[in-house]
Amino acid sequence: MLGPIQRGDQALRLDSIAGRPDPWLLLIFAVLAAFGLVMVASSSVAVAESFKVGEYHFVIRHALFLLAGAALAALIMRTELRWIEQRSQWLLIACFALLAAVYLPGLGHTVNGARRWISLGIANFQVVEAVKLLLIVWLASYLKRYYSELQQSWRAMLKPIGVLIAMVAFLLLQPDFGSAMLLCSVVGGMLILGGVSLPRLLAPVLIGLPVLAMVAVSESYRIRRLTSFLDPWADPFKDGFQLTQALIAIGRGEWFGVGLGASVQKLFYLPEAHTDFILAVIAEELGFAGVMLVIALYAGFAGRALWIGLRAIELRRLFSAYCAFGVALWISLQALVSIGVNLGVLPTKGLTLPLISSGGSSVLMTCAAIGLLLRVSLELDRAERKMARVRADQADHAEFVPAPVAVVPRFGWRARREPTLGAAP
Repeated sequence: MLGPIQRGDQALRLDSIAGRPDPWLLLIFAVLAAFGLVMVASSSVAVAESFKVGEYHFVIRHALFLLAGAALAALIMRTELRWIEQRSQWLLIACFALLAAVYLPGLGHTVNGARRWISLGIANFQVVEAVKLLLIVWLASYLKRYYSELQQSWRAMLKPIGVLIAMVAFLLLQPDFGSAMLLCSVVGGMLILGGVSLPRLLAPVLIGLPVLAMVAVSESYRIRRLTSFLDPWADPFKDGFQLTQALIAIGRGEWFGVGLGASVQKLFYLPEAHTDFILAVIAEELGFAGVMLVIALYAGFAGRALWIGLRAIELRRLFSAYCAFGVALWISLQALVSIGVNLGVLPTKGLTLPLISSGGSSVLMTCAAIGLLLRVSLELDRAERKMARVRADQADHAEFVPAPVAVVPRFGWRARREPTLGAAP
């Protein structure tokens, strides 16, 4: 056994061990951010000129939000996950406070009839972007605390579903149907990964889907989106205009594109070329190869984040694991929906392409989510290094343990031999 001094020295050595964030995750983050900056610069020049704000307005704005997001990610990376977990209940309260803040006079901001933003003076902030991350952190803490009950009790499963229903109601009032569906998908995925049985989860899903379908067809603009998605060429100059222009851009790109900056569709033909439909510009300028690069980057990000979550499960760090799973689900599903909308395989949802589309709120909170994921990988690396150091110390100490000394009976006595069954004497 180690003595008191040796144990103290070992504790000091363990405390001095620092972890490192996952290098592959950092690389994918940097490539997505740099690629997004280039594509925003390429796709936003015509839009900026139409608003008479200077041709580099949107790319400068995007770069500033990226810098602020990187600073926010660095701050979260320096915050212990235990400290975040202890305040998870306050984060849930913050979610509802933010969703209600858009209705406060003087604070809420309306754009095109939708109340989704709050005014911060220098910019407007879309509150649902922060709600996505805060909800993931709260749910990760909840899944850890009720891990055993989730597999056996209806009550443990219904609480997060009740929270989700309340948030979806707020979002539908704004209205923001796309974000509501994204939250449902993320929460459902986290519950499954948290151990909820699929048959038990099936009941709320079967109840919720018809309700959501009724909500989807309750507004005329949503019906128009669905019909234009099914056949955009039936009305290519009105309801199907966005999708037809996106498909024309994708078709022009062919295999390797027309060249960076040479897109024609972004010149007042393709609406929201620098935000919702930036993938169509990528397809036109960089072709099929550019689209596959984007898909590969998001697939690599999702795979790495899920792998980090599995490592955390192996080390019994459940809060870290569920945070990693939640961020992976959020960013990968949002990217999947945005790509599907641009390719015409999903109805228009108004979701940006994470880290690539221009958008202040989305860029900030995506960076914050990746900062949380990097913190998870850092603490896992630190824990693994500490475990390796402990094993090495134990192995070194074992080398100096003296071998047991055989007791030789004195006075010529012979040791007693115990009887054996079937064994050679």
